[in-house]
Amino acid sequence: MEVRRSKRRRRTVSAYRDGDKVIVLIPASTPRSQERELVEEMVQRLDRTDPRQKPSDEALAQRAQTLAEKYLPEKLEPYSIRWVRNQNTRWGSCTPADRSIRISHRLQLMPQYVVDYVVLHELAHLVVPDHSASFKELMAVYKDQAKAQGFLEGWSATSS
Repeated sequence: MEVRRSKRRRRTVSAYRDGDKVIVLIPASTPRSQERELVEEMVQRLDRTDPRQKPSDEALAQRAQTLAEKYLPEKLEPYSIRWVRNQNTRWGSCTPADRSIRISHRLQLMPQYVVDYVVLHELAHLVVPDHSASFKELMAVYKDQAKAQGFLEGWSATSS
């Protein structure tokens, strides 16, 4: 990691990768006491947006299993779940007949509670294939449901 202080830079802090090295650009006037905190924040931001950090299908399957065990009342029959790039109008989809779940790649860099909500929503469709009262009752156990829905609605509104 390399920290570069710039006399021209007044307020903004930025970072980028140069191969395996992280370069953080900060204003020269930044107090040394704030430097470490700013650098850590920028590295975390880079890590969140780094394509090398995107979760794999295996990690998604493990997370789905954890969510199913924690939130769903019955053990699920075997199912498949994977990230897909061809799903741009839905966050996730489920085909109960063949027990397959597809999750949009757009979720890969979103907060974990949002990904968990979409995965749990699709897992719940393996139990209740529609959006009936039974389905809503099943989903009610996820405490971050409203927060995740709000996040997705906000994201959709700003990216349309």
